[in-house]
Amino acid sequence: MSNQPKATAIIADDEEPMRDMLRKRLHEAWPELEIVAEAANGIEAIALAGQHQPDIVFLDIRMPGLTGIEAARMLFNRCHIVFITAYDQYAIEAFEQGALDYLLKPVNLERLKTACERLQTRLGKTPNNIERQLSQLLQQSGRSPAAGAGAPQPEYLHWIQAQVGNSLRMISTKEVLFFRADEKYTRVQTAQGEFLIRKTLKELEDELDPNEFWRIHRSTLVRVDAIAEVTRDLRGRQMVRVRNSTEELEVSRGNTHLFQQM
Repeated sequence: MSNQPKATAIIADDEEPMRDMLRKRLHEAWPELEIVAEAANGIEAIALAGQHQPDIVFLDIRMPGLTGIEAARMLFNRCHIVFITAYDQYAIEAFEQGALDYLLKPVNLERLKTACERLQTRLGKTPNNIERQLSQLLQQSGRSPAAGAGAPQPEYLHWIQAQVGNSLRMISTKEVLFFRADEKYTRVQTAQGEFLIRKTLKELEDELDPNEFWRIHRSTLVRVDAIAEVTRDLRGRQMVRVRNSTEELEVSRGNTHLFQQM
């Protein structure tokens, strides 16, 4: 492995002993690999990835705050992903069928060497687009064992990432008051301020829980429980006012049914 190009990696696992063990075994399997940072949860992993720009991120699937799969959706086009998992067999089969790699807990050294060899062949190449597979895993991970072969519950977006200078800001969707289209960006409005992201309103509408966010206009998505009141202006238009904001949001004619009692 000494002839392989130098690579950097981040380990993300909420259990410190697991991080320690993986770091030591990675040193055995791939001595040249530099572990540049370690994270205890998915939010830290996203922030550290933005800071260090690693080639690889080893992600535990089940972490508090932001799961490994949710974090991977924000990282997969920037680095190569390897999941650390104690998942049931149905998830392992999903891994086997796609581009994702995984390590079962406790991590076996020989299996780790195989994963490292695969990673080395991928260095310098654009990471695989694994969005569809990640969406499948999110659906599977949301299915309780008792659900059996029933339809999985959809997994909605819980975090928004916004670039603020050289930093990456993680915004919980519970903080969001509304989204507004702003030329080639989308404005994310919170009580603390506003942020710009590159996701379109259509993408957000597809990824957010429709019971929590309503499309009230072609240019506006509003968080339902942030709505303070709905009024009519002198022109008869319905106008929404949200808490912690002085801005009024117009309701388009096609969406007035959302407020039928007005």
